[in-house]
Amino acid sequence: MDRSAAEILEAFAEYLQIVKGLSPKSIDSYLTDLRQLAEEQGDLLKLETESILAFLSRFDNKRTLNRKLASINAFVNFCHREKLGTSRVKIPMARVPKTLPKYLSHEEIEAGLRYIDRSTPIGRRDYALILFLYASGCRISEALAVQRGDLVDGWLKIRYAKGARERMVPLAPAALKALEEHLKESDIASPYLWLNYRGEPLSRVSAYKIVRKYLGVSPHVLRHSFATALILGGADLRVVQELLGHSSLITTQIYTHIERQHLRRTVETYHPINRI
Repeated sequence: MDRSAAEILEAFAEYLQIVKGLSPKSIDSYLTDLRQLAEEQGDLLKLETESILAFLSRFDNKRTLNRKLASINAFVNFCHREKLGTSRVKIPMARVPKTLPKYLSHEEIEAGLRYIDRSTPIGRRDYALILFLYASGCRISEALAVQRGDLVDGWLKIRYAKGARERMVPLAPAALKALEEHLKESDIASPYLWLNYRGEPLSRVSAYKIVRKYLGVSPHVLRHSFATALILGGADLRVVQELLGHSSLITTQIYTHIERQHLRRTVETYHPINRI
């Protein structure tokens, strides 16, 4: 790739960060896709529909294909906006079957929590971490970045949210109590809430193992469980969107499918016509 193309990719990365507010991980994914396209199809400033389709035809998985296409469309739109010479090619996304997010019921989470030995500092940490994730709907990366100063009067300030957006989430009293019990005996001078036995910030791998050990799922399932509990309880979809930190309501709408599924099961279980 010549220098001018490299400079344009650098400008595109700045655009994604400053204008679109994307995370560094997302930006890296966009740039990786575009460099792969450049290696196979040549100059990114002379893209045409045929060359893009030839590149995309290599990917059978529709989710992978759509991710690559999102990167290309964003770059083409950027070039068109900056008048950089690339024709404005727009290829529609592939249709991907909707899959309902996996979640646990409140009873399932309570059952898992009963296995934790809360007589030990590690047990109290594990118990508090699981309740914290379930009560806040945090992404695990957000939870591990939380510092003590981010908790004020029962509210959690999520400072390191996806796309650099901040949000405030109220924490349930049960989660706050568990967190207080976890922290009150800690004499380690660290601003972070979640530490390993050496007093270092807990890693994503360790957090995953903790949640998997007691609940048999990944930490992200607790985020889905938080959202599902709110939707089934009657919460407004836009409120759930705000609590989850979704930039688009479309992302949050997948939980309405769970609500419909729940309503169907309720009718099938309790309506007498189903016993005829």
